[in-house]
Amino acid sequence: METLSRPLPSHLLPTPNRYSSPLTSPSFLPRTKHPSTTTTTTHPRIQNSKFGSFLDLNPKSNPEFLSHDLPWLDPSARSRFDLIIIGTGPAGLRLAERVSQYGIRVCCIDPSPLSMWPNNYGVWVDEFEKLGLEDCLDKTWPMASVYIDDHKRRHLNRAYGRVSRGKLKINLLEGCISNGVEFHKAKVWKVNHQEFDSSVICDDGNELKASLIVDASGFASTFVEYDKPRNHGYQIAHGILAEVDAHPFELDKMVLMDWRDAHLGNEPVLRAVNSRFPTFLYAMPFDSNLIFLEETSLVSRPVLSYREVKKRMVARLRHLGIRVRNVVEDEKCLIPMGGPLPRIPQSVMGIGGTAGIVHPSTGYMVARTLALAPVLGDVIAECLGSTRMIRGKPLYHRVWNGLWPTEKRCIREYYSFGMETLLKLDLDATRRFFDAFFDLDPHHWHGFLSSRLSLIELATLSLSLFERASNPSRFDIVTKCPAPLVKMVGNLALETI
Repeated sequence: METLSRPLPSHLLPTPNRYSSPLTSPSFLPRTKHPSTTTTTTHPRIQNSKFGSFLDLNPKSNPEFLSHDLPWLDPSARSRFDLIIIGTGPAGLRLAERVSQYGIRVCCIDPSPLSMWPNNYGVWVDEFEKLGLEDCLDKTWPMASVYIDDHKRRHLNRAYGRVSRGKLKINLLEGCISNGVEFHKAKVWKVNHQEFDSSVICDDGNELKASLIVDASGFASTFVEYDKPRNHGYQIAHGILAEVDAHPFELDKMVLMDWRDAHLGNEPVLRAVNSRFPTFLYAMPFDSNLIFLEETSLVSRPVLSYREVKKRMVARLRHLGIRVRNVVEDEKCLIPMGGPLPRIPQSVMGIGGTAGIVHPSTGYMVARTLALAPVLGDVIAECLGSTRMIRGKPLYHRVWNGLWPTEKRCIREYYSFGMETLLKLDLDATRRFFDAFFDLDPHHWHGFLSSRLSLIELATLSLSLFERASNPSRFDIVTKCPAPLVKMVGNLALETI
């Protein structure tokens, strides 16, 4: 459910209003000087889509790059680092900033450290406020809405925001620069380990050594190892940032989920498949003519096809009367969810997608990653900055268990139980589930979506959910939860032995 839209080109950014006016300047750590930045802005020509479909429109966008003067590594120096981080996404930069503030020598390796992140994210505003990152939001909505079906809608009194990838990356880079982090523009091909140190071999032929290697390069990485089958669920989505003639959504509410299916009334085949493997619409209205629209499969196994998702989205937009005049940008999103954690411990440390941090039931990750990176960073600093010289296997044990202590692993098993249950629900059962879920005390549904509930609170949530559920929904729980429940109990037992 995490938005993975690219940021708005500057000429299309909405004019600040009473909902977004406080969020207009980047602020992560106090700065006295801001390096200048430039980005490439594209002005696409207007194209009218045929028959209200967006599939025949091609987005016109160019890659964007920051113009910071990074402290580049001098390979000829043959220097040794305390920490090497593979990847300069939010997880990698946040961790590098945190660890380097202790005087620990850090190098970040990425094929393109100055390129703009290809994806951006939507988050609950209170999550970024807690992190002190509220100035890295470029648009907020004071409320969210959920369409349960064609007759019922719930309003969620919780502000939602769209992360500015530019502001966030600039602030994280500035923190790294001020703390002396070095950068190397290359792709890591191989990681080697010895008893007390490790090395990476890059595609430019350079070999760099460090006491610890952290992989922050994303889901597709092969450097972090698993000792169990990776039976992930998958969240898949297709989204467009579109200029439209009009849309029916209120400007002060983002649409978290729209489970309506009346748009498939004349598509019996699509409707039948959607009834078994449902998708919903996620929408961010910027103004009356600019909106981000994303058709999303919350979780499926095996993964639903992009073709199926696109077909449903076309039918939905036609039914809603949304005529797309121009596709500013489009996106394809595929997020592995749930499945086993990496082998703990091991020689390469993970963070972000490589460490199983994505929420197994929702797909949310960025806020949690930004919150956990400092936790991991402090553990690394205790080891690498210690005069006791904690290296090798004791180091790997400390850092992995610092990120994933037993309690957190057990909590993740509960969230994975939620994912396994959702995999068994058809459209009607999914609607009943979320109708009851958003009827919970806000503390519970806020905490569940933000991964901040304890095991006791999760147990209380389960009992409350069953109590508030309709009789058909209780029947769903009783008949479809036993297998995932047994699996969760077994995994909890293994984690606590």
